[in-house]
Amino acid sequence: MDAKPRIGPGAPAGVDEALIRRQVHTFYGRVREDPVLGPIFNDAIADWDEHLAKLCDFWSSVLLMTGRFKGSPMAAHARRPDIRDEHFPLWLDLFERTAREVCPPAAADLFVERSRMIGRSLALGLSVSRGIIPPLDA
Repeated sequence: MDAKPRIGPGAPAGVDEALIRRQVHTFYGRVREDPVLGPIFNDAIADWDEHLAKLCDFWSSVLLMTGRFKGSPMAAHARRPDIRDEHFPLWLDLFERTAREVCPPAAADLFVERSRMIGRSLALGLSVSRGIIPPLDA
C-alpha cells in the first residue's frame, strides 16, 4: 500500500513553492532595508542567494513537509550575540505585514501563526543559551 504524500498544512491554505519564494524574498528584501534589522542581517549573511535558498527550504519543510531543510536555526542564531529580545517583535511584525500583502488570507494566517511559534521558540532558546530567564509573556 502506497503511503499518502506528505503535503503539510500549507497545501490546503494555498501555499506552494512559488508563494514561499515570494514571501521569503519579499520579506528578506525588506529586512535588508530595515534600519534596525538590516545591519544585523547584512553583517551575518555573506551570500544572500544561498541564504534565501536555505530559507525557502526551511519554509517548504515547515509548511509543505518536504524535508528539504537541513540545518539548525537555533545554533545559527545563538552564534549571533547581536540578536536581542527586542529584535523578535520587529522581525515578526515585518514578517506578518509582508505575509498579509503577499499571500492569500489563509496562507498568510498560516505563515504568521508558524512565524510566531518559531519566533517564541528562538527567543526562548536564545535566552536559555545565554543564561537569561525569559519573560513569562515571551
